[in-house]
Amino acid sequence: MSARDPGGWPEGVARHVLPEVDSTNAEAARLAPQLTQPTWILALRQTAGRGRRGRVWQDPPGNLAATLVMRPPGGVQQAALRSFVAALALHEALGAVIGPAGRLALKWPNDVLLNGGKVAGILLESLGGGGPGQGAGQGAGQGEVRLAIGIGINLAAAPEAAGLDPVTAPPVSVAGETGLRVAPEEMLPPLAAAFARWEAQLVTFGFGPIRTAWLARAARIGQTITARTMTETVEGRFETIDDSGALVLATPQGRRSLAAADIYFPAQAS
Repeated sequence: MSARDPGGWPEGVARHVLPEVDSTNAEAARLAPQLTQPTWILALRQTAGRGRRGRVWQDPPGNLAATLVMRPPGGVQQAALRSFVAALALHEALGAVIGPAGRLALKWPNDVLLNGGKVAGILLESLGGGGPGQGAGQGAGQGEVRLAIGIGINLAAAPEAAGLDPVTAPPVSVAGETGLRVAPEEMLPPLAAAFARWEAQLVTFGFGPIRTAWLARAARIGQTITARTMTETVEGRFETIDDSGALVLATPQGRRSLAAADIYFPAQAS
């Protein structure tokens, strides 16, 4: 992938804009075998969107629902690092649209926050042959991986908080927080261009610069947070992410590294 062409769309990347689909990640799985280049799939209406761990992703009209299908170099663990590439691309693209009208931050593993509320989420799925999992650092294996990177942005409206899992930060929208109206078709080109630029950095220089850039934008770094895995709850100070993208907490029992977890900030932990 190159940075971008003069028109703002990254060279060598295709796009499909659909009026309606069940799920852009599901459409990605259907199209993947016939795709010969990285491809963005944008749905103007999504009827069965989903988030991490099979949770429902509510998608009010006017919000962005898109998936990038790609074949990243490296095995499953390398594919999982695209979660951080996508987060940085979202931060950059939203920042360009919002400007000083709102504060953006990244919440590990897969959320983007606007003024402290969740404005965007990322879902990585492997299209056959095992997957990168819900968080970074999961999985093993080598060989080519077809990857679907699903992205949802609350552009026009935030979903009803009552229908969401309490782990999420309060849902917010770009329009609600800033008064700015941005159509999904307008949001996709800067997002695609930003992803191409950060992807090129990862491929060229490795995860180090991506990790540094992500940490510079991370929410609650240095603060006490709660991480809940499938088997335990761990509370500690958010120190960093490691070279695999796993969360590193300083706890009374010592440093803990967590490859996958749901994160609660202090106000959410009760």
